[in-house]
Amino acid sequence: MELVGRRYDTYEAVSIKIKGEKISSIDLLPNSEAADLPFIAPSLFDLQINGHGGIWFNQQGLTVEDVCSVLEKHYQYGITRLCPTLITSSYEDYVGGFSAIREACEQYEWVDQMVPGCHLEGPYISQIQGPRGAHPLDHVRAADWDEFSRLQEISGDRIRLITLAPEVENAIPFIKKAVASGVVVSIGHTAAEPEQITAAVDAGARLSTHLGNGAHGTLRRHPNYIWEQLGESRLMASIITDGHHLPASVVRTVIKTKGVENTVITCDASGLAGSPPGIYEEGSVKMEVLEDGPIVIAGQRQLLAGSGVETDTCVTTAIDMAGITLQQALDMAGRNPARLLGFDEVNLEVGSRADLILFHYEGTSSRMNIQTTLACGVVKYGTLLVNS
Repeated sequence: MELVGRRYDTYEAVSIKIKGEKISSIDLLPNSEAADLPFIAPSLFDLQINGHGGIWFNQQGLTVEDVCSVLEKHYQYGITRLCPTLITSSYEDYVGGFSAIREACEQYEWVDQMVPGCHLEGPYISQIQGPRGAHPLDHVRAADWDEFSRLQEISGDRIRLITLAPEVENAIPFIKKAVASGVVVSIGHTAAEPEQITAAVDAGARLSTHLGNGAHGTLRRHPNYIWEQLGESRLMASIITDGHHLPASVVRTVIKTKGVENTVITCDASGLAGSPPGIYEEGSVKMEVLEDGPIVIAGQRQLLAGSGVETDTCVTTAIDMAGITLQQALDMAGRNPARLLGFDEVNLEVGSRADLILFHYEGTSSRMNIQTTLACGVVKYGTLLVNS
């Protein structure tokens, strides 16, 4: 198979040949041919996707068919790897969710390739309104290593990322055990004091989950838990760049402070992403999809409940908000998540996994128009107007 397009990093016209699951050759073409060609880039890898179209990964009665339906929809957004994210829930809902995901991975090779790991966001988080976000209060609880170990076994050792608050009971010993077991620990949905943030990082925490969100509407000037995480060089930071969760000034500040190499773009797509406007009963929480796009706790506009857009939109919105390059934004939404979790990074290099996207992009204030998504050298979405 041969792909022809412009490299996302150098804009050079290239011919990329694929053999099996890998890139077998890359040859430069005359740049005079580049103008009308689509861009070619590594595909996207999102650490935090909660579901789609009314299906949540932690909902009661989740089936293998539900899992496959949600995952397959994400190829159209250029996503070939993602972490199904299960938010704060009952133990029984977790068992159902992780069991369905494991069964889907074991039944279908393409699912196993698309799900390198799962993200447990909660339930060991702050009970305080604001930091708790849209997570249901009735299921928030202290960190419980025995419970987590049971869930990890049920998942088939697929939980690779957990978000928790450092101030909850048993958090620090939990972090140490999780890190020793190979799980990446992220700080999020927290109202921690500075010394608690430091203790969590000393114990091995490596990421801040959607920094700047899952927080009080009003904070003391300083110190506070956002400054502490922003200034902690040992922490990477994920940010939701959908245009609703953070203002441009915060996006610019996080990227400039952490550096492109230590910032991760996530969409944090809600299970209601792709759903029409309206009010939805989600367990004990009422959520609302607003006409102009945001998904919120019903009845107000400040407390968001995940995003209604996907990672491709967050990439181009980050470019507009922070003045970064196409390469920088795509690397924050693909290579950085893979590196954080210890999975192979996709590069435009011979021998790299052929998880690639072809797309058109007209520059600032425009959006990516995904033409084709390939996963392990197989076309999963769109058309392939190339030689095979």
